Amino acid sequence: MTDADPPMNPFAKLALDLGPLIIFFVTNLLWPGLPIVKVMAATFAFMIATLAAILYAKLRHGTVSAMLLVSGVMVLVFGGLTLWLHSETFIKIKPTVYYWTVAVILFYGLLAKKPTLELVLGQAYPGLSQRGWTLLTRNWAVFFVLLGIANEAVWRNSSTSFWIGYKLWGSLPATIIFAIANVPMLTKHGLGEEQAKSDPPLPVDR
Repeated sequence: MTDADPPMNPFAKLALDLGPLIIFFVTNLLWPGLPIVKVMAATFAFMIATLAAILYAKLRHGTVSAMLLVSGVMVLVFGGLTLWLHSETFIKIKPTVYYWTVAVILFYGLLAKKPTLELVLGQAYPGLSQRGWTLLTRNWAVFFVLLGIANEAVWRNSSTSFWIGYKLWGSLPATIIFAIANVPMLTKHGLGEEQAKSDPPLPVDR
């Protein structure tokens, strides 16, 4: 980011993270036709919205967050496979691959004694101690492993419509609740309570 680039406020960041996901849900809900047709249309809309979010972040703010970039690449790859092979299986396993990829990166950071979240979210949590970053990184790593297991269990044992509902009413609220649940730990390890509540980290799967 250059001096001329305006800083990204929390609401803009949240819109970039959640906007494409919301477009996926809305498109699937409103598109007419069979379930396979609906999910194909939603996947295509998801890909376009994700690409637009990445381009907007780069052009408007001069930078693309690591989380958005990794998630965006996976959306485009797995979404492309979904459309090309006309199989919703690929868009269903994309969250699992995303969750476990991030978990591996976070666990590696812990082993290397360089908490990965500090590199990505350092500006969001000024004052957080090294112990706090270690605990936060560990917590998210374990949480992502569990989210991956849950996603595998749901998509392999339920319909596409149920899986989409789980994404909207299950994994997304769980992620937000988990972020809020970390606030007491963050305040205990050097972060002001008010700031922790106003800008919680949300590495949302897209």
